[in-house]
Amino acid sequence: MPNTAAILQMGETLEMAYNFSLTTFSPSGKLMQIEYALNAVKNGEPSVGLRAKDGVVLATENSDSTLFDFQSKIEQISQHIGCVYSGMGPDFRQLIKRARKLAMEYELMYGEEIPTVQLVSKVAAVMQEYTQSGGVRPFGVSLLIAGWDKYSDKPLLFQSDPSGAYFAWKATALGKNDVNAKTFLEKRYSDSLELDDGIHTALLTLRESFDVAMTEENIEVATCTKTGFHRLTKQQLKDHIGTL
Repeated sequence: MPNTAAILQMGETLEMAYNFSLTTFSPSGKLMQIEYALNAVKNGEPSVGLRAKDGVVLATENSDSTLFDFQSKIEQISQHIGCVYSGMGPDFRQLIKRARKLAMEYELMYGEEIPTVQLVSKVAAVMQEYTQSGGVRPFGVSLLIAGWDKYSDKPLLFQSDPSGAYFAWKATALGKNDVNAKTFLEKRYSDSLELDDGIHTALLTLRESFDVAMTEENIEVATCTKTGFHRLTKQQLKDHIGTL
């Protein structure tokens, strides 16, 4: 009879046989390419989303360099909806193009801005499609999508993963050290937070993952409120960092 070590090795060999298949489940019930996509997210720069009483805060690390032009990690999709990511930048830019197209198509058809929940479900469906199609791979990003819902008159925050699953959050974190960041948010978050306090809490959470000093040059922050999507200026970021 084969010993335990041989059985374990046989199991690992079987798992490895499914590494390159996107559309076949491994014996443990996983699609390995999705697991690898989630690893790309885990290794990405940290991002934080936090829902306050009067808006949603999106914050992320965006390492600066003198050698390349600045590329934003937080993007506007429609008037009241914005998005940030952790993971692979090129994948994010493709999803943002698709999300903006979906938002424009809805507005052309119905004459009003797409509701945040509908946009999230449509973007998640695109991501899920790439987990069951031949000749493609899953998107190596997780998204935090924030918006203001005019029907319920309240802010909304969603996370969409490479698998196509999406969740509503009060506050969450993606990327490096996301477990520690979520633990920090659990201790600091309150339903009574207002937007300025939310920005302060998001920056404190982001700082937990920083290896260097946090400055206005290496972070991005944006808010989604009743009046729309707003990106904080360098001076506003400097003022907020000064209060930490």
